[in-house]
Amino acid sequence: MDYYGFWQMLLEEMKAAPKSAQRHIVTFNDPRMYAGALSQWKSLKTKKPGLRQVQVSALIQAFFVPAAGAGKLMDRYADSLCIEEDHRIQVHSALADPSGPSMMPWGVKAIRAPQAWSRSTGVHVKIGVIDTGVDFRHPDLKHTLASGVNLLNRGMMPLDDNGHGTHIAGTLAAAGGTRSMMGVAPRALLYPVKAFDHNGSAYVSDIVLGIDWCVQNKVDIINMSFGMRNRSKALHDVVIKAYRAGIAIIASSGNDGKRGGDYPARYPETIAVGALDRRQRIAAFSNRGPYIDVYGPGEGIPSCWLREGYKEMSGTSMATSHVTGAAALLLALRPGLSPRELKLLLRRTASPVRLRKGQRRASLGGGAADALRLLRVGIRARRSSGGAGSGGSSDGSGVAKAAAAKA
Repeated sequence: MDYYGFWQMLLEEMKAAPKSAQRHIVTFNDPRMYAGALSQWKSLKTKKPGLRQVQVSALIQAFFVPAAGAGKLMDRYADSLCIEEDHRIQVHSALADPSGPSMMPWGVKAIRAPQAWSRSTGVHVKIGVIDTGVDFRHPDLKHTLASGVNLLNRGMMPLDDNGHGTHIAGTLAAAGGTRSMMGVAPRALLYPVKAFDHNGSAYVSDIVLGIDWCVQNKVDIINMSFGMRNRSKALHDVVIKAYRAGIAIIASSGNDGKRGGDYPARYPETIAVGALDRRQRIAAFSNRGPYIDVYGPGEGIPSCWLREGYKEMSGTSMATSHVTGAAALLLALRPGLSPRELKLLLRRTASPVRLRKGQRRASLGGGAADALRLLRVGIRARRSSGGAGSGGSSDGSGVAKAAAAKA
């Protein structure tokens, strides 16, 4: 293959395309061709600045180009390439009402996280949060944040300019103690991965690069509170890579109020989450169906917000952060648990949801997340399988115990 000619053709197409042209994901059918193209790209990009706009995922061996000339490339390299559209993807939430600080949000109590804190607070569990970034100055988050990465501007911190990522982070691991709010796993460590812009929008390629980063940095869980209706081979490929690396991906199902749902939650390698209201019924906006693994609190959820504030939001995004937090509580005690085992335990320990008129339980998928039961069953399962340790040790901290006493 003429790798120089490949990049030259691509560069010409990028120059000719309007700024609004659709981005594309380019992969090679033969890994050796990818290696050759990568080597040529590295040598050419210093001489041809336009090629610096191209990004690479080593995990799935893909190139992300801002305006690939798909027609000409496929005409010339039809036997060698796979080109797919780089679709837009959105966060799964709708803004609700302003809120004051809530020491113990109702969702955290609903999944019985405070009762679980005598056993586990999620200590040392690394959670990748692919979202809009985080407010690093928020007092309830300052003890739970690692540096993370900003995929939209590699030279900057992953600062939140939307609010969605900060809200997710608060539910996951806020640790305000007696002064402010507590999240589900207050001693977990959050790695913000800013892939979404101020409008809560990203490209599939940004998500692929985010998962790639999480795998390289050996996180334990990835929270993905977003989705799209389109299938994407590149996204599925990178989800499979993370799954095989032992990283659980917990994803929101979407807010269309329909049977079925969005990707990546529909991929079998993820843990798909739907939303519940305060009465333990499936929220009217939540997608539902047999593919849903578990439901979490998702209606009127108070959590952290920008400028050190607080706000209520609703969506399967919020439900997903509750489930991810519960998973972190278990992984702190069972660090070797595989994504498949975690999914089975979440399904097995879920409580029945309350049915609305006309609903059939079998058509809804999993039940309501229960952090306390998840820990109890998860620990017993380790003991019965002869795992190391008793499983009864605690990672609880003083702040968690004080919060639990107030719950």
